[in-house]
Amino acid sequence: MRKKVAFYTLGCKLNYSETSTIGRLFNQAGFDTVEFTAQPDVYVINTCSVTDHADRKCRKLVKEALKHSPDAYVVIVGCYAQLKPAEISEIPGVDMVLGAAEKFRITEHLTELVKRPKALVLNGPIHEAIHFNASYSMNDRTRTFLKVQDGCDYSCTFCTIPLARGSSRSDSIENIITRARSIAAEGVKEIVLTGVNIGDFGIRNGKREERFFDLVKALDEVEGIDRIRISSIEPNLLSNEIIEFVAQSNRFVPHFHIPLQSGSDKILGLMRRRYRKDLFEGRVAAIKTLMPDCCIGVDVITGFPGETREDFLETYDFLNGLDISYLHVFTYSERENTIAAQMEGSVPGSHRSDRSKMLHILSDKKRRAFYEKNLGKKYDVIFEMEHKDGIMHGFTQNYVKVRARYDPLAVNEVRHVTLTAIAADGNVEVEEAAEIFVH
Repeated sequence: MRKKVAFYTLGCKLNYSETSTIGRLFNQAGFDTVEFTAQPDVYVINTCSVTDHADRKCRKLVKEALKHSPDAYVVIVGCYAQLKPAEISEIPGVDMVLGAAEKFRITEHLTELVKRPKALVLNGPIHEAIHFNASYSMNDRTRTFLKVQDGCDYSCTFCTIPLARGSSRSDSIENIITRARSIAAEGVKEIVLTGVNIGDFGIRNGKREERFFDLVKALDEVEGIDRIRISSIEPNLLSNEIIEFVAQSNRFVPHFHIPLQSGSDKILGLMRRRYRKDLFEGRVAAIKTLMPDCCIGVDVITGFPGETREDFLETYDFLNGLDISYLHVFTYSERENTIAAQMEGSVPGSHRSDRSKMLHILSDKKRRAFYEKNLGKKYDVIFEMEHKDGIMHGFTQNYVKVRARYDPLAVNEVRHVTLTAIAADGNVEVEEAAEIFVH
C-alpha cells in the first residue's frame, strides 16, 4: 500500500510555495498527500521564525498530529528548523529536523519510517545553503505562488532571515519563464511572485547576472496568465521603471506590498533599513499618480528598542497621512542572535500591545476608506476554488476581496462586477448579483 503524508505550513507565501514543491517530491516517491486528520504515515511541518512563539506553535502542531496518527513519523523543516534544530529535537514526538540545505532532499532522508528515542538532526551551517531550489504552489487552479528568489544580503538589526535562509540567490529568467508557461498550461489564472527579497532578484553564484525589472518585462509576455502580482518588495528596490511598467501592463496588477517598518527616521536608522521615510513617501506618491486605484499594503513594526511614544506617534501620523490601503502590523519581539536584542531602550510589553492595537484600528480605517474609494467602479474578479458554508471568494485586480454564493461554474472564471455599496457589516455589495459582495 502507498504511504500517506500530510503537511502543515506556518508563515509566508514563500513557505507555502516550498511546502507544495516538497509535496510533489513525496508524490513522486510514491506517497499520497492527505489531510492532517487522515492518519498519515508522515507529517511534515514547515515552520516560521519571523514572529515569536515558534516553539509553542511547533509543539502544539506535533502534539495534535500524534493525536490523529500516534505512530506517524514527524519531520520539521523551515526557518525555525534551521535556527534552533537542537531545541526542536527535544520536542516529544519529533523524529527528524532538516535545515535549509537539506529540506529539499527530504525523501532521500526518509529511508525508513522508524521512530527512535532521539530525533535525527540534519542541519548544516547556513553558508552551505547556496543553491536555489525552484518552488511553486499548486493547491488550486486559481493562484500560484512562484518562488523567484531566496535568502537576503541585508543586515536589518531585528531580522533572523539571513541566518535562516542564507544569502540572496535566484533562479534564472529563462527557467522562470519556462515554469510560468507550465503553470499557465495547468489553467492557473494568477501568479504571485514571491521570495525573501524579490527586488534583489538576479544573483547567482554570488554575482548579479540579471535584474528584477528584466524578469518583470519577460513575464509580461507569457501567454495564458491573466494576472501577475508582485508580493512584498523593499521600497529602495521598487524603482520608478517598475512602477511605470506595471501601470501600463496588461498582466501585472495594481497592487504593491511595501515594507516600511517605521515612520521615524531615527528608528529606521536603528533598524539599519536602507531608506528613510521621504523615499517611502515618494514611492507611494509615484504609484498613486500613475495608478490612483492601486492597492498598497504596508508592513510596520511597533515596540522596537528605543521607540519612544513620540517616535511611535511620528510613525502613526506618517501612516495616517499616506494614501495606502491596509497595514500588516508586527509587534516587535526579541530574536536571538540579532543586534536589536542587545539594544537598550526596551519597550514595555503593555506599550507594545497598546501601540499595536492603535495600528490595527488605523489599518481597518484605511481599508474601509480604500473600499469607499472604489465604490461605483467596475472590476474583474477571479473566483477561487475553496468554499465554505456555500460561500466562495475572489479578488479584484487591485486586491479587493469579493464573496459570492458558491457556483462551481464560476470557479477560476473572470466575472465583471461593479462595486455598489458598503453594507452595515462592512462588506461591499456589487451590481452583478445581490449575494456578491466584497469581504
